[in-house]
Amino acid sequence: MNVTQLTHHDLDGYGASTLVGAVLDVARIVHIPRYSDVGPVVEAELKRLDKAPAPELLIMTDLGLEAVAVKFIRSFAALNRRRQEDARHRLVVLDHHASSIDQLRDQGLEPVADPEIPTLRRFELGDPNIAILIDEGRCATRMAYEHRNLYATRPVPAEADAELQALVAAVDALDLWKKERPAFAGGLALDEVFWDNVGTLVPVGHPWHDRFVGMLLRAVAGLLREGATPARVEAQVGAIRVGIVDTFMADDPADDPALTTRMRIARALARSDALFHRLSDGTLLSFGLDSGTFQRVSDLIMVSGRARRVVNVQRVGTLSFRSNDETALEGARRFRGGGHKDAAGGKLTGGSAFSLADAVAQVEPILNPPPPDPATSPFAALKNWKG
Repeated sequence: MNVTQLTHHDLDGYGASTLVGAVLDVARIVHIPRYSDVGPVVEAELKRLDKAPAPELLIMTDLGLEAVAVKFIRSFAALNRRRQEDARHRLVVLDHHASSIDQLRDQGLEPVADPEIPTLRRFELGDPNIAILIDEGRCATRMAYEHRNLYATRPVPAEADAELQALVAAVDALDLWKKERPAFAGGLALDEVFWDNVGTLVPVGHPWHDRFVGMLLRAVAGLLREGATPARVEAQVGAIRVGIVDTFMADDPADDPALTTRMRIARALARSDALFHRLSDGTLLSFGLDSGTFQRVSDLIMVSGRARRVVNVQRVGTLSFRSNDETALEGARRFRGGGHKDAAGGKLTGGSAFSLADAVAQVEPILNPPPPDPATSPFAALKNWKG
């Protein structure tokens, strides 16, 4: 069964995806930084699932449910009713925001208290393929661990399970801000490691991204399980990253271990087809790369001859152009921007973007507008006038 996970872009969201990935093969993970982006994402998922011939599993973790998300859940149930019983999709929602309960209630879904877990609320839609659990007393990572029977296809070995339990304890203490717990200091250290590395080495969208972050979180959790202090964790992160990158680059003949981890990874990123979309004029467009990564990768792309111009679009709607043929400024000017001939920036007319596909849809028609249709030109009427 094809599995997709939608999760929040923070430590708890990645903790939840790490836990799910430990017991289930997930084909695609979508990290959503802003709850305002949940609507467009779930609408796209609903359209995709409507056309999917085989049943799929969709897991949503740590996403505060707003009205549009609750509407999606109802639409998901309606979609299932229209499908043959053996082709119905599965939906698992694991969340811990009090506002989610309010939104579900506002749309007529009343919670059912769990007799064993006082803080847990379940919501029934009359479809055994849909499980909606909201627990204010647990973070999403802990919920993913405790409710893995809803989706797990394989057990976790005892040694790995102890590591995952340490991860759960640290994230739960940090995310619920339980400063009195012994695991809280480790949670703070884990959170620092997460934010320092989640977007600066292997960016979202690259096939290695979730594997890299998951390996990093589990390695730090292993240190915490051994009783490591936050200072020791900080001191060990560099070596952990090198070990992970060594694993990724083991079969790459162009790898140079004498370089920094970012320099080594940048060479692999510059060859990636997943991170870039080629626009009609040959410009390569990326989405959400941090500025340091974009600078290194864009230079490597142009040196290799893969493209003469590269543009990076951020979620907030800013664009960074790089070129080696003095066309960066020309591109930026189409987006109310400016700068140097080979390094310039601008701003999307739509204000922001939520995915690579969304960025492409906004950039392509402005950067490469279609030629005017002669039939609609002001001179067409004069040409055909017979007065």
